Amino acid sequence: LTFPLLSVTLLVSFGSSMLYGYNLAVVNSPAEHIKAFYNTSWSQRFGHGLAPGPLTLLYALTVSIFALGGLGGSLLVGVLVERYGRNGALSRSALLVLLAGSFMGFSRELGSPEMVIIGRSLTGLHSGICLSVVPLYLGEIAPKNLRGFLGLMPSIFICLGVFSAQVLGLPELLGKDRFWPLFLSVVVVPASLQLLLLHCFPESPRYLLIERNDICGATKALHWFLGTPEVQDVIKEMKEEQRSLSSTEMVSVWQLLRDRSVRWQTLSVVVLNAGMQLSGIDAIWFYTNTIFENAGIPVSQIPYTTMGTGATEVIAGLIGCFTIERVGRRPLIITGFCAMGVCSAGITISLLLQAALPWMRYVSVACVVGIIAGFCMGPAGVPFLMTAELFMQSHRPAAYIVGGSLNWLCNFTVGFIFPFLQMSAGAFCYLVFCAVCLLVALYVYLVIPETKNKTFMEISHIFA
Repeated sequence: LTFPLLSVTLLVSFGSSMLYGYNLAVVNSPAEHIKAFYNTSWSQRFGHGLAPGPLTLLYALTVSIFALGGLGGSLLVGVLVERYGRNGALSRSALLVLLAGSFMGFSRELGSPEMVIIGRSLTGLHSGICLSVVPLYLGEIAPKNLRGFLGLMPSIFICLGVFSAQVLGLPELLGKDRFWPLFLSVVVVPASLQLLLLHCFPESPRYLLIERNDICGATKALHWFLGTPEVQDVIKEMKEEQRSLSSTEMVSVWQLLRDRSVRWQTLSVVVLNAGMQLSGIDAIWFYTNTIFENAGIPVSQIPYTTMGTGATEVIAGLIGCFTIERVGRRPLIITGFCAMGVCSAGITISLLLQAALPWMRYVSVACVVGIIAGFCMGPAGVPFLMTAELFMQSHRPAAYIVGGSLNWLCNFTVGFIFPFLQMSAGAFCYLVFCAVCLLVALYVYLVIPETKNKTFMEISHIFA
């Protein structure tokens, strides 16, 4: 593990992945303040406030528009990484955050709820791009023995982003009514740092050699990243992959879906990415305070309970990062999804028994913590890592578009529908998440092979 490898991993994780986690959780604590702002703005414009139903709908749109922006960003990944490279796509996407921060930061001064919604959609667009490009970039620059460690580093920063939003959202910090626009626009700080520093790092060597046929540039990038002049074995492996793809152009999404030779890889990406979002983790992140309130936690204690779950995320992410090269990808994913499924069922049981047994509220909190820990230990980052590992260079961008699109579509679905599902199904809504988690764990156990310490060519041959 060289200093340049670690530096670029930390930079793109801080400037991109952390923002994804922050924006997932940032709307949780100021929810009532934002709703009050929407109501006041509506009264000033039309002379009457919003009814509870339309107000809930408008706020649900504010929460879930982030995912629609992410869906749009994921559809742009193929074009951006082909035209600008991995490094170039990340640099340019940081400009979106600066624009989004300006919209959200000045929304209250201008009395415009629309600016909050536009800002959320722009941060979603940025996250949609980065959620695919960061693991793609890191997966291509990392040696095979470090691919798991570096590939899970972004998931730690996603957890750190969620935790940062929970800490800054405390009433003693930015959780007050007058500070929520600043709270939403803090995202400009990591994005600015990435924009300033990322150009100091080389482009992905695999992109330079295989797609641009720039052997000299790829060799220099490898020297820089690996810190050694002995890179001929890596160059040889990339040339073999280039030769195997010499008659194959970069495939489109439609060609990927029709290609029978990679149908199991494609299906695996679909299952992992859809399952990751339909597992219920977004419901936990978007509506943590509401869930704890329904569980009977005193309102004054909810921000600190929520912050405790954020600390659990970071610890679980670190455990996953430092154990993935020892235990492999499959055990982490299977264990994570099984833990989430059991804890989802536990929330249902605890809520049903709470009226008779008041102490069951603490079981609900423990189950929420279990869901978050299970997710951050494996499912949070491994699907993005495995998308890079399961495909050759020609299919990889299209695979990220498919996985990213499904990821964000399911994210939007859960974020938008969960409040209404909770109102209609009550405690039983968590059983849906339980079923999804257990089915995904079964699929991974039956279908997906272990990819630890294998080259991209070897993984392709396993599926073949």
